[in-house]
Amino acid sequence: MRIRSITRQDLDALYRLAKATGPGFTSLPLDRDFLAGKIARAEASLAETAPEDALYFFVLEQDDGKIVGCCAIESTVGFDQPFYNYRVGKLTQASPQIGIRQQVDLLFISNDHTGDAEVCSLFLLPQARHARVGQLLSRARMLFLAQFADRFPSRVLAEMRGHFTDEGRSPFWEALGAHFFPMAFDEADYLTGQGKKGFIAELMPRYPIYTAFLPQSARDCIGQVHAHTRPALAMLEKEGFRYEGYIDIFDGGPTMECRIQDIRTVRESTLLPVELVDPPDDDETVFHGLAATTDLQQFRAIRTRYSPTAQAQPLTPDEARRLDIEEGAFVRAVVL
Repeated sequence: MRIRSITRQDLDALYRLAKATGPGFTSLPLDRDFLAGKIARAEASLAETAPEDALYFFVLEQDDGKIVGCCAIESTVGFDQPFYNYRVGKLTQASPQIGIRQQVDLLFISNDHTGDAEVCSLFLLPQARHARVGQLLSRARMLFLAQFADRFPSRVLAEMRGHFTDEGRSPFWEALGAHFFPMAFDEADYLTGQGKKGFIAELMPRYPIYTAFLPQSARDCIGQVHAHTRPALAMLEKEGFRYEGYIDIFDGGPTMECRIQDIRTVRESTLLPVELVDPPDDDETVFHGLAATTDLQQFRAIRTRYSPTAQAQPLTPDEARRLDIEEGAFVRAVVL
């Protein structure tokens, strides 16, 4: 498999991925025209001078050419369209007269992440969820952040899909958002996925919300992820991302965040020249790693052999072909 930047020829494949995502996957709405616009924006973002709201979008391609996954990076959020979430705060109240002190949680509408980058749209078809393929896809975009750090701010976030019941219902939405938005969750989710987020500020309550007024089923969703999202959450945590008390306003899923320079893959990756070698006879003495090209317009990444003490990145002729590079070119590599 290899990861590469998306092109307009991938529209049909991206639409098939969008159909398979399920509820709560905001960044891939089932709208062919919108997805075509997203691809066009991604292609334009690879220009020498990046737009302020650049989108870097990647697909996971099998050897037979089939697209089985995708992921993306937004260079900044909140400038073109407002970026809302809830900040989970605490209020401590005490009554010395009767000797009682209690602490309650509140939800504050927030724009605190305006100007941050965002890793988003990570999705794999079910048949591709094996052999650490998700890690391959997730960490490839971290290599992109490392190689092209001048195109990004200092901090990056990731919004995680919140908890849903087996029937596809969001208890958090039903207890909160449904009272202020006269529409179904899927419609609200679809609108935000298309960038139409103004209605959130127009219709949401402007005062803090006491979580004690929410049913227990909704409170249990705060900061929790969808069952299918747990592997992605675990990967981000290993990369250094942390939950800092921000959640999605619709489903209550956590917002994970990290300084780009502190991301594990960014810190541990190195630039190495390519050395062409014959295919190995065995894998007993090597590390498995991830190698990515350093060309913005021709970004590619594959899983390969790698040692952190090596002075060059060994690639077989087939691996070099998949990366579309020659001996002597440089790659950014990291241990998987």
